[in-house]
Amino acid sequence: MITYNADGVKMPSIKKRETTAWIKAVAGLYGRRVGEIGYMFVGDEKMLEVNREYLGHDYYTDIITFDYDEGDRINGDIVISLDTVRSNAELFGKEYSDELHRVIIHGILHLCGINDKGPGEREQMEDAENQALAMLK
Repeated sequence: MITYNADGVKMPSIKKRETTAWIKAVAGLYGRRVGEIGYMFVGDEKMLEVNREYLGHDYYTDIITFDYDEGDRINGDIVISLDTVRSNAELFGKEYSDELHRVIIHGILHLCGINDKGPGEREQMEDAENQALAMLK
């Protein structure tokens, strides 16, 4: 089950049923099934609070993914800062909804085992994001 909630911000206008089906299809590409996924949409200040409390990081970010995977079933909590998503969309000249979907699937790709911190991993993540976004169109 995938849940979508907002804390301190207006819930983004995403088509939940369509987004859920898309997430399940993307997970399936990696041989994974969707278990319990909880999305929480927040503002920058809440994201900074989460980043400090749980990761010991003192900076803003667009997404934090908490991984509770069990075997081939992905489970996790995904916290997304809508403020940073909006800033990044403007910075990169993207539509807000496209950037939001990129971040939504970015968390799922992390749960599927794709990383983006090591050498060459950022490119792999971007390729996976682009493949997933093409499935949504």
